[in-house]
Amino acid sequence: MFLLHLTFIRSQLVCLLGILLLSAHVCCAQEASQINNDSTQADSTRMKFDERVMENLRQISERKTIMGKFLKAVLDFDRHNEEVAGLDAELIKREYEKHNYKIVRHIEIRTLDPLGYSINDTARVPRNFLEKAGNSLHVKTGRSLIRNKLLFRKNEPLEPLALVESERLLRQTEYLLDARIIVNEQTTTDDSVDVYVLAKDIFSLGGSGSYSPSSGSGRIAPRELNFLGQGHQLRTSYRFGMNRPRPWEFDASYSVENIGRSYISADVIYSNQNYYKEKSAYLSRDFFSTNTKYAGAVGLSLVEERLQMPSSPTDTAVVFGKLTYNRQEAWLGRAIKLKNYNLGYEAKGRLIVGLRVINTDYKTTPTENFQDNTLMLGSIGYSVRKYYKDRFLFGFGRTEDIPAGTFASLTYGYEKGAIKDRRYFGATTSLAKYSANFGYLYGSATYGSYIRDNKWEQGMLDVQSMYFTRLLEWGNWKLRHYVIGRATIGINRNPEELLSIDKELGLRGFRSEFVRGSRRAVLNYEANLYTPFTLFGFRLAALAFADVAWLSTGNKSSPFNESPYRGFGVGLRFRNEYLSFSTIQILIGYYPKLPQNGNMDSFRIFGSSRPYYDFTDFRFTTPGVVEFR
Repeated sequence: MFLLHLTFIRSQLVCLLGILLLSAHVCCAQEASQINNDSTQADSTRMKFDERVMENLRQISERKTIMGKFLKAVLDFDRHNEEVAGLDAELIKREYEKHNYKIVRHIEIRTLDPLGYSINDTARVPRNFLEKAGNSLHVKTGRSLIRNKLLFRKNEPLEPLALVESERLLRQTEYLLDARIIVNEQTTTDDSVDVYVLAKDIFSLGGSGSYSPSSGSGRIAPRELNFLGQGHQLRTSYRFGMNRPRPWEFDASYSVENIGRSYISADVIYSNQNYYKEKSAYLSRDFFSTNTKYAGAVGLSLVEERLQMPSSPTDTAVVFGKLTYNRQEAWLGRAIKLKNYNLGYEAKGRLIVGLRVINTDYKTTPTENFQDNTLMLGSIGYSVRKYYKDRFLFGFGRTEDIPAGTFASLTYGYEKGAIKDRRYFGATTSLAKYSANFGYLYGSATYGSYIRDNKWEQGMLDVQSMYFTRLLEWGNWKLRHYVIGRATIGINRNPEELLSIDKELGLRGFRSEFVRGSRRAVLNYEANLYTPFTLFGFRLAALAFADVAWLSTGNKSSPFNESPYRGFGVGLRFRNEYLSFSTIQILIGYYPKLPQNGNMDSFRIFGSSRPYYDFTDFRFTTPGVVEFR
């Protein structure tokens, strides 16, 4: 299935929304008139607003009119919010403490097709032709694939946290919608347990696309996230009808997750874009669980980039330089469990050490600031990871895991270059807190710089924060606010290293090849209103946003000395949790300040398939140089 042309979608959505609101308004007015004429209907005024709107629309849908048939076809009036046990509860909790170190006697695994089934109501089954037909085209995830994700084994002692961590890992798997792991208390004995594992698939075959008749350009992006139920993932994207410098682009990636029971994943990437080309292959294993001991990766890549060079306000064309290089790398990490004197309960903190070697050979360079080199890095860090459960964050009602905790690391490295040698130093710290009443607050700070001849060069300070409120509810209407702050300060960066405020880097919907700098500060606000409406199986949410970005061009000037760029807008967001489609967003943005040498309009209607914000986990990752982007 592919998205329609953006203009067509916009017009249809605006018309549909207008019809719904107008219908609700007319029906509410009619209802109020009837109430004034008949006091026996006074109880209906006590109905919640959303219930009145849905009831009015339901009554219209039962009429044998064009509007009635239309509403009955696109709206689902029988959809109810599922109650999910354990929300706002810490996953690392003591509910399974009494089962620690018992022998796992039996593991029963059941997987559900994506359409018509419920993980919270196992009695629910597909009820219509579309659900049954969709499931017939889907291959359920193999039970062996689910078993390989579990951190506990049959006939082995049950380690602390193994149950809750396994449930979280299943829930975060891309081809699964949700998962539950339950101990059968009726068959549990003093020394053994039976465990029931229930997982629900998404419809893994999907994609997205767009087409513009006016320009003849478009994009198709089919993907399969669970080929034949074996967890193999293939993603592709093809763009056509482009004006410059070449009319097409193609990207593809193939991933095999968790080979055997090793938690090692294989990834192959091919990218052939106008300004970026890559061929790469990696084998990797990360600290997927709080009690993972070893992580690491090996890989190689061939990259060709066209780097944008500095420009002046009067330039009418962007100048690019060509950069081509080969890279080979490997890293290994070890997590050390600290002593815990609370018997039977897993310690949360981990001390982690990691070593990484990167060898880079440049074939073509735009300036003399690039040299062949071998970079050796060592990191030591401390991590405390815990997770909470909530809903209506990035999804539309499914259970989501919220990472919280603390993290700190120090990195030291040495670069052996073909022309010059230099050292590297980096430090990172982050903290996040969550409560059901307060919401979620995250903050982090990262600094990194090379040192040569006692001079600091190519340095960067990056500060980030995010806060979202608790979920505010009025019946089936739900509201959540998000505030995000970011600052990236370049210190003695090379002239060709430039920051952008385009799209997710600053102002959503904003794009300009000429707005570049070395220091950036961004403040974003977003409000999400989740509605009870369902259109063709897609949940509907409305959003409003306000973005402000400051950007300076000098290595020493403050970005706040410049007049900020701003963006304001509203939009609609659609998502079907049971399908692999990305979230569909149709947004209208207004930008009061535009670059002098750009061709962007103050008002812009655009689409997006990704959220503007995301969580940062507190796991130790690959030792590396902080990325300046």
